[in-house]
Amino acid sequence: MSEEHDPLPEGTLISHLLELRDRLLRSFVAVLIAFIPCAYYSNALFDFLSTPLVSKLPPGQKLIATTVTATFTAPLKLAFAAGLLIAMPYVLFQIWSFVAPGLYRKEKRFAVPLLVTAILLFYVGVAFSYFFVFPMVFRFFVATTPHNVQLMADVNNYIQFALTLFVAFGVAFETPVAVVLLVLTNLMSLQKLRASRGYVLILVFIIAAILTPPDVMSQTSMAVPMYLLYEGGILFAAVLVRGRAPEPASEQSSA
Repeated sequence: MSEEHDPLPEGTLISHLLELRDRLLRSFVAVLIAFIPCAYYSNALFDFLSTPLVSKLPPGQKLIATTVTATFTAPLKLAFAAGLLIAMPYVLFQIWSFVAPGLYRKEKRFAVPLLVTAILLFYVGVAFSYFFVFPMVFRFFVATTPHNVQLMADVNNYIQFALTLFVAFGVAFETPVAVVLLVLTNLMSLQKLRASRGYVLILVFIIAAILTPPDVMSQTSMAVPMYLLYEGGILFAAVLVRGRAPEPASEQSSA
């Protein structure tokens, strides 16, 4: 009977846990440092975030607070989200530094550009939702409000709505990174991805219908960029596959 071996010795496990603790602590400190100035200017941040909605409301109409503490807690919630968004590159760098020693050489070569691209695309998705989607969605909602109904948006609900759309569009803009990873990890071939275009087009509209408000304009504003990014991911993956030479088995070792 073969003897069972622990794949991770106790000393190594403890060292990994200590390293994980240190990197989590650094990430927390980075978020805290970014949060402090955001908290100081939390009201200005909320004014900036609410501009797309307030600008579409009738003159003199503003957002409302339905609880006594909402005027204090809602801007702080937004400040924390802004601090996390600002510190995200450093947080992802800490995650990368923790997992990088376990990657193969060729995985490291592709992981760094993909990580940087993923961060940039997430920020682009957030900016796209704020500058393009928000004005269009709020114009639609205000225009379709019945004449005997006054649209009164609560600050907490609005922040939750805005942050949900930020995350949804940020994740949606990661589509080309996901496509490239599928090809580089040999989970799917370029031929299969190209042959699945029709299914992907249906899928992105279903995803957009789930993640966005229930109107055609906002759903289309997410589905169309997602599909175009899918096509862009296929083109970029094709370039990488063409320029990738097969590596000898001897080079498949950890750096």
